[in-house]
Amino acid sequence: MKVTVEREIGGRTLTLTTGELAKQASGAVLIQFAETVVFVAAQTGPPRPGIDFFPLQVDYRERFASAGKFPGGFLKREGRPTNREILTMRLTDRPIRPLFPKGFVDEVQVMSNVLVVDGENDPDVLSIIGASAALGVAPLPFQGPIGAVRVGCVDGELVAFPTLDQMEDSTLDLVVAGSKESVLMIEGFADQLPEEEMADAIVFAHNTIKEICDLQIEFFEKVGPEKVEFAEPPENPFVNLLREEAYAKLREAKQNPKKLERYAGTDAIKDEFKERLFPDGAEENADGHTVGEFKEAFYQLERRVVRDLILEGVRVDGRAPGDLRDVSCTAGFLPRIHGSAIFTRGETQSMANLTLGTSRDTQRVDGPVEEYEKRFMLDYNFPSYSVGEVRPIRGPGRREIGHGMLAERSVEPVIPSADIFPYTIRVISDITESNGSSSMATVCSATLALMDAGVPIVQPVAGISIGVVKETDDKYTLLTDIMGDEDHFGDMDFKVAGTGIGITGIQLDLKIDGISEKIVRETLAQAAEARKVILKAMLTEIPAPREQTSQYAPRLSQIKIDPSKIGLVIGPGGKTIRSIQEETETQIDIAEDGVVTVASNQGSGAEKALALLEALTEEVRVGRVYHGTVSAVKDFGVFVEIAPGKDGLCHISELDTGFVKSVGDICKVGDKMDVKVIAVDDQNRVKLSRRALLAENEEGNGDSDDSADE
Repeated sequence: MKVTVEREIGGRTLTLTTGELAKQASGAVLIQFAETVVFVAAQTGPPRPGIDFFPLQVDYRERFASAGKFPGGFLKREGRPTNREILTMRLTDRPIRPLFPKGFVDEVQVMSNVLVVDGENDPDVLSIIGASAALGVAPLPFQGPIGAVRVGCVDGELVAFPTLDQMEDSTLDLVVAGSKESVLMIEGFADQLPEEEMADAIVFAHNTIKEICDLQIEFFEKVGPEKVEFAEPPENPFVNLLREEAYAKLREAKQNPKKLERYAGTDAIKDEFKERLFPDGAEENADGHTVGEFKEAFYQLERRVVRDLILEGVRVDGRAPGDLRDVSCTAGFLPRIHGSAIFTRGETQSMANLTLGTSRDTQRVDGPVEEYEKRFMLDYNFPSYSVGEVRPIRGPGRREIGHGMLAERSVEPVIPSADIFPYTIRVISDITESNGSSSMATVCSATLALMDAGVPIVQPVAGISIGVVKETDDKYTLLTDIMGDEDHFGDMDFKVAGTGIGITGIQLDLKIDGISEKIVRETLAQAAEARKVILKAMLTEIPAPREQTSQYAPRLSQIKIDPSKIGLVIGPGGKTIRSIQEETETQIDIAEDGVVTVASNQGSGAEKALALLEALTEEVRVGRVYHGTVSAVKDFGVFVEIAPGKDGLCHISELDTGFVKSVGDICKVGDKMDVKVIAVDDQNRVKLSRRALLAENEEGNGDSDDSADE
């Protein structure tokens, strides 16, 4: 049976429909906002034998056909997911994952397919709402519904579900997901937005989320899905045993400030009890209980120990809840690289190197939703050695793409415009050591590398992650600069990046069913204090961007020409611009607005190219002298190239002060010749004279002799 509900939200109609498509799927919903349409299907299956985690899979795809376009390139079928699609998969996964009961390990897959893009409304947030609705009508123990909304700030006013045109002028790009009661996920980027204003925007978003949740509740009541009750697994027989006999030992082992030693101590206790309970490598004991049950019980004990310590005000490395780990910064440690830096915070370390390029190095981004060129790129790599592991290298995964984009968009607001700094910039962050919050370490190392490269950033940016261990609404502890254990066994990873003025990037991931406005505001305030400490350490290492770019970076110079003369500079088939580039050993790029950028490894080449361009594009004025090249010899005179692609005629009578019998007596093709413009006719034909310059020189010499006689 087809069921449809709709409601006006953000000035447009949000519609949910089921019962028409994919009737064999566990749950399927068509979600439409204005004229943007996304189809979301949820499917469940039996658990894999021996699995001990929730295997949720989320897929999101944007086909070019949704915008009436063909894919670019040779292949006309979409292939691997783009970065934008991967980021939306993560955006959809994060708020729905915590809303399944603990111990639920059935296979669940959510697939979002963008069917229509209207050019005004972004479909990515609709994927989150559609996933919640599809899971809600499926026979799954999903503890929803949840809603999601994008918030922009246009002319100082907060806007729910801003259009793509409005986002061009917005100083905020904030996506919030949550239930009616609390916030579950945040991802946003801003132009140095103060903490209080960011918190207000999150509250504004949550009010819209409540409306979306009400619409889904109405939807579920009409559909009346049959839910399968989730039966909690039987109590683990090893939980009480380990709590009584291993708790004290594990508590002591967990209070080691060094990560690898802490892990080794924990593993030693685990191996001791495993050998005692399962001697000689047995997989089951006499009572039929398995090693898998023991491992799950030991994990629960680890979680309990770490959380108890934190709630008592004791962190595993001895810090107070609001303390940072030791911070150290090094800028410019690599030779020849255009910019480099190392940022270390405790046992987390990011090494950044930076490359400066020209406008030809920009990255073209093409999709059904957006088309643009990126001149700032940040890539994040997380090699296995950073955590003391060995694993195959298969290219960047979803996590690396997500962390890299978080760092990139957090730093991007302080990158100078192309008018001020015309370079294309690429930063690579390699995590050489990791124990929590490597993405925020990347923000710091990238900023240091930018300053080392002489990029005149608006403000330095630093990032920090705040965690929480929450037992009740009133009993919780916020943790500054969380480590791996605190992230793993805690309830929140709240990353905040920004300058001394305000926030540039924010990301919240939860393992619980939401946090309150109070926790959000306290977290932002605590992050701001930590950020100040980190910025002070960074500015102590390098107080300001270096005054000059590296001698190994390309030299870029710019001039502005009349756009109507772009064709003149390019020449027929590109002949003119190629000849200038070959003669001066430079690279020349011309924008549509007439801005010409000259790139050269040597300053002299750029200066020569600029002079040629100026000569070529300037209006030829009577009286101006040019150092030209004879391009053609005729009986009646010579043609002199006074600028690339621009010739003038020097008549035989204007070649010398005396009588010239033959042009060949004076010059030949290829000779350099100084000439003066004596006329420009209505058809823009240029008449030149060498004789006028020779006469002026003779007069000058005569004046000099006369003055000497006096």
